[in-house]
Amino acid sequence: MNLIVFSGPPSSGKTSVILKTIEALKGQDIKVGVVKFDCLYTDDDILYEKAGIPVRKGLSGALCPDHFFVSNIEEVVKWGIDNKLDLLITESAGLCNRCSPYIKEIKGVCVIDNLSGINTPKKIGPMLKAADIVVITKGDIVSQAEREVFSSKVNSVNPTAITMHVNGLTGQGTYELSTLLMDEEKEIDSVKGMKLRFPMPSALCSYCLGETRIGEQFQMGNVRKMDLEDR
Repeated sequence: MNLIVFSGPPSSGKTSVILKTIEALKGQDIKVGVVKFDCLYTDDDILYEKAGIPVRKGLSGALCPDHFFVSNIEEVVKWGIDNKLDLLITESAGLCNRCSPYIKEIKGVCVIDNLSGINTPKKIGPMLKAADIVVITKGDIVSQAEREVFSSKVNSVNPTAITMHVNGLTGQGTYELSTLLMDEEKEIDSVKGMKLRFPMPSALCSYCLGETRIGEQFQMGNVRKMDLEDR
């Protein structure tokens, strides 16, 4: 089975791109399933079910979504193997922008949209910087000049990735994307022993553990203060 990790900021069009890409993969007799990761809520699993795609979802709730992802990915892979999938796609809702869910040896796809702001490529850090493929969406509602400027910003953050323009509504570009996902040399039956491409946030603070009171006496663990002195 191949495993592909999709990530991207909320509302960037990840689910639409994945659905259209799976349509193209089905035409190649490739059985695909999806596991959706989110923090508090998602009904994207209903869209996958309506399309006849095997799907599971996981909500991290009060837990760090990045830790939730990495704590469950081995079981997720086992679910894909048990369901005899040729390709398993995980979709994560942008996580915290500080991290990336990508795994070494596993292909990572970042979905980002033209309307997210000209500086967004710099803001989302390793989620974009560490991706193998960058999919830019919503190009049909901006000008050619805006598309080129945004694409240039993406390339300045990740010059080695394959950058593609895809329309998640019409499916334009998804067949080309589908041809980049399957790789016989990337077949896996486990991710045990593999490593993340980027480390998770280090240590914990009292607020990670449920503290709600404000004040220095309630701040413990990994605490960093801003420098607010005049310059």
